[in-house]
Amino acid sequence: MELSPVFEATRQASRALASFAPAATDALLHDLADATEAQTPFLLAENARDLALMPATDPRHDRLRLTAERLRGMADDLRNVAALPTPLGQVMAETDRPNGLRLTKVRVPLGVVGIIYEARPNVTFDSLALCLKTGNACLLKGGSDAAFSNAALLEVARPVLERHGLPTAVATLLPPDRTATAALLAAVGFVDVLIPRGSQQLITYVRENARVPVIETGAGIVHTYFDETGDLTKGQAIIHNAKTRRVSVCNALDCLLLHEARLTDLPALLAPLAAAEVQLFADEAAHAAIAGHYPPELLAPATEAHFGTEFLSLKMAVKTVGSLEEALDHIAQHGSRHSEAIVSENQAHLDTFLRTVDAAAVYANASTAFTDGAQFGLGAEIGISTQKLHARGPMGLEELTSYKWLVRGDGHIRTS
Repeated sequence: MELSPVFEATRQASRALASFAPAATDALLHDLADATEAQTPFLLAENARDLALMPATDPRHDRLRLTAERLRGMADDLRNVAALPTPLGQVMAETDRPNGLRLTKVRVPLGVVGIIYEARPNVTFDSLALCLKTGNACLLKGGSDAAFSNAALLEVARPVLERHGLPTAVATLLPPDRTATAALLAAVGFVDVLIPRGSQQLITYVRENARVPVIETGAGIVHTYFDETGDLTKGQAIIHNAKTRRVSVCNALDCLLLHEARLTDLPALLAPLAAAEVQLFADEAAHAAIAGHYPPELLAPATEAHFGTEFLSLKMAVKTVGSLEEALDHIAQHGSRHSEAIVSENQAHLDTFLRTVDAAAVYANASTAFTDGAQFGLGAEIGISTQKLHARGPMGLEELTSYKWLVRGDGHIRTS
């Protein structure tokens, strides 16, 4: 299928957003939220068609699954985005030059945003909401695993867009096949930025093959370091929440780093995980400390391959370290610059960890489960960037804007 006409239609539709008032966008998002809740039976039925094609043991199954509660959450996120102030037109800097020119730096849309994602139907509406709020059109390339779900969501959105006077091409769902991916990666002149969301394999492929600018959203290889002063009660709750709240998301805990002085506390620290049937891969010291205290069928020796793995399931590695410095070295070697945490009552250790760890979100005595656009007050997120250029961490409205300089003169010419 030749997609250039589709891309051009979205490019042209993006111009319609330039004159679309912020209040009109907010009204549209509220209307879309209501439509989402009203169409819950239809959306769940279409999602069930996707789920039927994926084994329940697949780590992506939970990400793919929609429920009435999750659809209500998606609707609430649409309303949350509507409630946020628009960044468009925001004055970032202003100055009067000695020659009389007045310069104003203002936020503007990126233009056309391409999003490539896998079995995550919620990304469809997160992307649509954030793009509309920032005056961007979007090209949505979902995976074949969520083809019915994504198509159903766009079917709900199209009449809402039309009812509010926008061309439906402002949000275009591309075919779920690989030829559409290749076309999007090469859409020079049509796409201003491309954002991949999914596995490390997908992200690496997009980064290495795209001919358009890419904002890289990385996999989440997440650590929590429990140091020699860590509070046991806090640690139990934080580790359990980070690991088990939703195992298939990128902010879920993958590796517990434990100071060797706390090995005797390890059975108690991990007791809530045993109840949740989390499988552990423990190094020699940790394995010896919990053997006999943890279900044997859920405990195995760790290999080097377990460190640096994003499990996306009820699995977790445990590594013993002798110092904060060793924990920092391990994170630097095996982390993905996504989310990292420390549990400690030593203020100097907390400060060192927060200052030193190179990640988009760094936590002191809190669960990494909070790395999320809605939790950060951004309404929703279009991805969690692990790079350092332009955007980092949960990407909300500001990260979907660029800026331009407005130069006002009165017959000025340059003579030097």
